[in-house]
Amino acid sequence: MTQRIDISNAIPAAFKAFYAASTEVVKAGKAAGLDDKLMELVKIRASQMNACAFCLDMHTADSLEHGEDPRRLNLLAAWRETDLYSEQERAALELAETITRLSETRDVPDEVYEYATKVLTEAQYQAVVWLVVIINGYNRLAVPARPALPTR
Repeated sequence: MTQRIDISNAIPAAFKAFYAASTEVVKAGKAAGLDDKLMELVKIRASQMNACAFCLDMHTADSLEHGEDPRRLNLLAAWRETDLYSEQERAALELAETITRLSETRDVPDEVYEYATKVLTEAQYQAVVWLVVIINGYNRLAVPARPALPTR
């Protein structure tokens, strides 16, 4: 593969601010009652859709460290076809997919919004949306740069 320019270090102040925003979003999610497993599932699902190997590698490892069941990770791309995910997780995953595909969806359909706000509190909904925005940003930094995967 062609070696690419490392974008994350190109504008250090911007990356630092982006990382700080990411940290605040995770804190807000925890404060709203979202657990680490749900937040990692959102990051992984968006990263699957964006084909971001670096983020997939990182967040699946993080998810396993949080005690996630490998079976749920293996089936995440087909989450609608199983009963392995809670209502909150389903709502968050639906939001992740919809927002990640905004160029196609152009909106969050009312039925997606209504389901999400039925099973997530307002603060949880806000945190999930922000989480999707942040992971999509990270994916868009990593995919063009093709960073090497860390040794595990």
